[in-house]
Amino acid sequence: MAHFAKLDANNIVEQVIVVNNDDIKDSSGTEVESIGIAFCQKLFGASTNWKQTSYNATSRGNYAGVGMTYMSNVSTLGVASTDVFIGQQPFPSWSIGINTARWYPPDDAGIPPERTAAQIAARKDYRWNEADYNKDPSTAWNLITP
Repeated sequence: MAHFAKLDANNIVEQVIVVNNDDIKDSSGTEVESIGIAFCQKLFGASTNWKQTSYNATSRGNYAGVGMTYMSNVSTLGVASTDVFIGQQPFPSWSIGINTARWYPPDDAGIPPERTAAQIAARKDYRWNEADYNKDPSTAWNLITP
């Protein structure tokens, strides 16, 4: 089965649908994205915008999900242009990793500290606090009980 993401005018994923592989094959039996896009447009309207997404995330960085952004022709991620689905930027200080389609905290804040066995048992976890980061990067990770 093939998967296609419907994009809004801002390249935000609105919907992801499953399409039978037979509906995206050319006359020689090869799966072709443009045929899949035409199939989706026939179902949902000619003016709709679709991109194929990989359930196994073998292409376009991540499997598309509602609310994610499709980035194309953006000079980032360590390459001259992008062709990826990525989640929304979680915090203003976070940036896209080089050669990955993921968001990362600033280097000066490090990674969340390791939890102790007692913290794990108490279901405590570290969460990012942007306001604390802006005051002192070393205090960005806060231990909380969800």
